[in-house]
Amino acid sequence: MHIDSLFDQVKTQISQSQLSAEISVPKNWTQGRTLYGGISASLAFQAVRGLVDSSKKLITLNTNFIGPIEAEVPFTIKVEKLREGKNTTVVRGDIFQNEKIALSALATFGIDRESNIQIDSLSKHQMEIPQKASFVPIIPKITPNFLGNFEMAKVLGGWPFTGSKQSILHGWMRFKQPPITFTDAHLVAIIDMWPPAVIQMLRWPAPASTMTWNLEFIHPHNTFKNDEWFAYQATTRQASSGYAHTEANIWDESGALVAISRQSIAVFA
Repeated sequence: MHIDSLFDQVKTQISQSQLSAEISVPKNWTQGRTLYGGISASLAFQAVRGLVDSSKKLITLNTNFIGPIEAEVPFTIKVEKLREGKNTTVVRGDIFQNEKIALSALATFGIDRESNIQIDSLSKHQMEIPQKASFVPIIPKITPNFLGNFEMAKVLGGWPFTGSKQSILHGWMRFKQPPITFTDAHLVAIIDMWPPAVIQMLRWPAPASTMTWNLEFIHPHNTFKNDEWFAYQATTRQASSGYAHTEANIWDESGALVAISRQSIAVFA
């Protein structure tokens, strides 16, 4: 199922008077025994977006992955507006499946204001826009199904479980089947597509899962093309005792920084 169809199912159910949506997601969006984190977080975001006036832009999205979400099993997204002020609005979106909470997301939206503070981003990259996507090795029961929805072009770093000595990942990403209109929900969905930067260091397959994911969105940003390539560069800040902490910058095709991603990851190896 295309991502636009999933977003549409949520949008048609959420309103100021309807604070929940029920949906199920097919197996082409899975990652191991659970849904791909980017799709579950983006669905929660799509739900909370329905409670906030369009004049307010997404500033941050903090997601806690609490438990697995099964494919093809209905789950409920419940939303709650925690605070609405003149400048900012804070909304929570929780996913429940089988009467258990599986995900909790907190989104902050804000309006533009005149400010005496103006600092341009110094984060740049030197990667050229790819002419074609990279070949992704398809290993049964290892390569996650959700990758079939995206294209990637790796520039630096190794594939998972190849015994690499690096803990960085650089490359490009885009949707294989472009959305009709590229929204912030699509941006949330695509940013998480790269594997954790540390698992390339392992020689054998082992479980790893993101526990918390913090996204910060840079404004103003350009309107994105539906087939836009996004540049991605992730570094590992620290890893030990079964946990890793990574950061990533995301740029659009013009070279403008559009988001900053930070993840805390459990590694079972």
